[in-house]
Amino acid sequence: MKFQVMLRILFRLLKSRKVSAAALAKENDVSERSIRRYLEELIVCGVPLDIIRGRGGGICLPDTYRLPENFLTQEELAAALNALGALYEQLPSEAVRSALEKLEMHSKTGSRDLSLSGNILVDSGTWGDAYGFSDKLHVLEEATENCSCLDIQYIDRGGNASRRVIEPHLLVYKQNIWYIYAWCRTREDFRLFRIGRIRSARDTGETFVKREFDKRHLPLQFNFENAELKEIRLAVTQKALPDVEEWLGMDNVREEKEGLIATATVPAGEVLLSRLLSFGNGIRVLEPASLAKELKDRAQKLCALYD
Repeated sequence: MKFQVMLRILFRLLKSRKVSAAALAKENDVSERSIRRYLEELIVCGVPLDIIRGRGGGICLPDTYRLPENFLTQEELAAALNALGALYEQLPSEAVRSALEKLEMHSKTGSRDLSLSGNILVDSGTWGDAYGFSDKLHVLEEATENCSCLDIQYIDRGGNASRRVIEPHLLVYKQNIWYIYAWCRTREDFRLFRIGRIRSARDTGETFVKREFDKRHLPLQFNFENAELKEIRLAVTQKALPDVEEWLGMDNVREEKEGLIATATVPAGEVLLSRLLSFGNGIRVLEPASLAKELKDRAQKLCALYD
């Protein structure tokens, strides 16, 4: 009984994405206290449920969540759909119709669609996350195209979580990172959100009218905001050349008397140190001397961990 109710709750949320605890209790003929217990168990199982309290709230399932890809094979799904379709023709019951709708929904959303605007193939997911990022990108692209408001949970670099309703206007791709440029109703201004830091996104069902903005004035130098800039000069080995070119651009790497030299103005700080350390002995900092010393001290501390 318990697992049947949990499955019914999951499929109900997959269909409607938001429902109240009272409605779930009534549909499953159990108490709201039992529903809360089942919800906690679903969360433990990895279902990213979001509970919004107050008026207009409820139990929400992000639009970015899909059933595991191996939940049903394509052959199993096709066979189940055919069997249920034939059964419904003979026995048009509500239960059969509901099951058919749920499986058809999984058939439509279960495929891995990595295309954006029809002509670009995108797979920007992290290692071990073959589908999550692409699903998230697809939801954001659709919302931008359809002018749909999104309720998102956003985690900033400090680990602070916030909930916002945004009006997505534009997808931005810069330095191998995807962002969404959107009107934030919390801040009442345009903001640039890093998509990898959006934990969940749900279509609120509300549409918006796009606001006027000048694309020439987009904050595309956001990586430099509030950061000290350093002019760096690096000696680059042939082995590290492709990665350095992808990072700084091919025009910033030249053959000089000393060998391959890369020059650029970049934001200082932890991100720069981490990037330089990632090249190992493939690069050597020539200028500024303070950065070379800082990198040397960091490398020595790293080596000390293994003494």
